[in-house]
Amino acid sequence: MAGQTSHGAGGGGRVAGIPVGPAGASPYLGLMGENGASIDKDAVAARLAGFPRVAAERPELKQAAVAVCVTEHNGAPCLLLTRRASRLRAHAGQWALPGGRRDAGESAEQAALRETAEEVGLHLDGGAVLGLLDDYVTRSGYVITPVACWAGPAGELTPSEAEVASVHQIPLADLDVPPRFIAIPESAAPVIQLPLLGGYLHAPTAAIVHQFCRIACHGEVLRVTHYEQPVFAWR
Repeated sequence: MAGQTSHGAGGGGRVAGIPVGPAGASPYLGLMGENGASIDKDAVAARLAGFPRVAAERPELKQAAVAVCVTEHNGAPCLLLTRRASRLRAHAGQWALPGGRRDAGESAEQAALRETAEEVGLHLDGGAVLGLLDDYVTRSGYVITPVACWAGPAGELTPSEAEVASVHQIPLADLDVPPRFIAIPESAAPVIQLPLLGGYLHAPTAAIVHQFCRIACHGEVLRVTHYEQPVFAWR
């Protein structure tokens, strides 16, 4: 991403963990039980523990955190996504992970858990945290720290009317797909998109989700901070 700290392009590797199945096999092979009910929390936590996270040392920017939260819904592992309320001044109506600006003295983990409780009514403690992904520096001047969390069955979720239009538990299998990359004249970096419910998920959310899927489901280290946001998200 132009205008942000460079963390390398693409790049890959593999973190020690449960073996991944052969090409074409389910990405959850070795991670899911025989009934396919859930991803194994400990296995994903182990992969994240071995993940060589890259932090963005940009203290002059606003610090934020988002929760990459695994839930179980209808027998499938899911990620929690929200649709931002249309009345918001910034990024209204866009897909997002629960999260926001960190309060003074607050860690990324604390901020992500607080925002998840405030935005969707899901209360998790520190034991739900699995690890951190790479920081993503946005065009609007934020350093986003993604905090991977494990919620399990989340039950009924209650969106905050002031911030969230709707809450969605999206099957991880629907998000663990090859992204689409497009070129724009405003940047030399590729814009990343993930298909979602007839539309597309964009960066920073798409980049963060893609990195999580590669490490959690495949044990692969993939850098995503160079992927661009669409121009409408630059503000």
